[in-house]
Formats: sequence, C-alpha cells, structure tokens
Amino acid sequence: MNLDTVSILGISFFNGKVDNVFTSLHHHGGLLTVPAGPNLADILEDEAYYEALCASDIVIPDSGFMVLIWNWLMNGSINKISGLKFINCFLRNAEVVKQKNIFLVNPTDEEGECNRLLLEKKGIYLKNEHLFSAPFYGSLVEDSLLLSKLEVLKPHWILINIGGGVQEKLGLYLKTHLSYKPAIICTGAAIAFKTGKQVPIPAWVDQIYMGWLARCISNPNLYIRRYIKSIRLLKIMLQYKSYSPVKRETLMIF
Repeated sequence: MNLDTVSILGISFFNGKVDNVFTSLHHHGGLLTVPAGPNLADILEDEAYYEALCASDIVIPDSGFMVLIWNWLMNGSINKISGLKFINCFLRNAEVVKQKNIFLVNPTDEEGECNRLLLEKKGIYLKNEHLFSAPFYGSLVEDSLLLSKLEVLKPHWILINIGGGVQEKLGLYLKTHLSYKPAIICTGAAIAFKTGKQVPIPAWVDQIYMGWLARCISNPNLYIRRYIKSIRLLKIMLQYKSYSPVKRETLMIF
C-alpha cells in the first residue's frame, strides 16, 4: 500500500487515515514511530533519535503543536493522528490482530500485566514469554536478549510501550537486526491511557489537540516543563521547514 506523506524537517510524516496505517502494518510490517512535540524539539541534539524517525516506515503526526505550526503558520496540510488514536484503532481491530502473534515490550512487570489484561478483554491472549520488561537503556540502545527472544518467537506485532526518545532507537535496532520484518509499534505510553496507568484521555479531548493539557493537569511537576520545551520546535520548524536539519557541527545554538 502506498501511503501519502508530507516532509517536515526531513521526516516523512504520514498524511491520511489511521485505518490505512493499521492495514499497511498488518500486511507488510514495518517500523511505526509517533514523535511527540517535546521529543521533536530535541532532534538537533539527539542524532540517533532523528535517524530513527527518518528510517521509520511510517511516522504519524502525533504532535498537535507541530500540526498547528505546519497548517496555520506554514500553509501546509497534514492530519493529526495521535498514538492514542492508533491504539484505539489497533484494539478496534482485535479480531484481525489476534490472527498473528503479539509481543509486548513494557517499562515494568506491573505495566506489562496491565497491558496483557487490556488485550485479554479484547480476546487477545498472551503467554508470559510474550511479555518483556525493558531494562534501563543508556546512550546506546541495544538489547541482544530481546533480539534473541524475538528471533525464536517471531511475533508479527511488537508493541514497544516505553518512553519516547528511547523506544524509537530500540525500534530501529530491532528493524535492522531482526531476520524478518514484523510490525514494530512505538506508541509508548498510549496504551497506558487505556489501562489507567496514565490519566484517561477521551477521544474528543484528543481530537481537539488537548491531550497535553490533560497530562499537565494530572501531573504538573512532570509534564509542564516537558511541554514548555516544545516551544523550541516552532523556531526549528521555521528555520528548516520541510528540509533535514544541517549537520550537528554547523547548527545554530538555540
């Protein structure tokens, strides 16, 4: 399936309907990444993260701030698709999903069990061997143990539910080292909105780009500073527009 894309900061963002994203991943596999505004604001410093986005098979425009800048200030046209919207689509297609094996990479054993129970409610049952609690990854995001487990089990769906900025690098590591082509889903905490491990976000709140506000209200100490950092993305987009940022050593310091 050919997917329409829009180049923003040299990254090919998907521009279409979430159902087409699911269908493409179901039939063809590939790496899906969902960059949030605060992480996009770091692309000038975090080259490995930027590389992971550029090497993804599908990048969906999760950042409402980025979408507003592009559509309102830069006269572009792109449709926002949040990680939550994709997870809702994924769960809505549970009968299709369970036709193929699933593997979950989780931040903790507790969250892994919550994620498993959520899938069971949709009729998707996972064995313990299909759950993996990620260790702390340093600057080099590699995991030979995880890689070996996946080579044995060969799941089609690999859901990486860990933090943004790390999961994308892990996803690229798996994409480039696995001997087959699964669907690697880097939606991070999106599934936690469904399990209750993060503040629930109704579909209408997500639709009007206010998911960030719900998170800030739920945990201001954690999220307010994070989302303030997103403001830097405005200057980066105005400078580079649809083009890739220049090499790190020639970057302007913001």
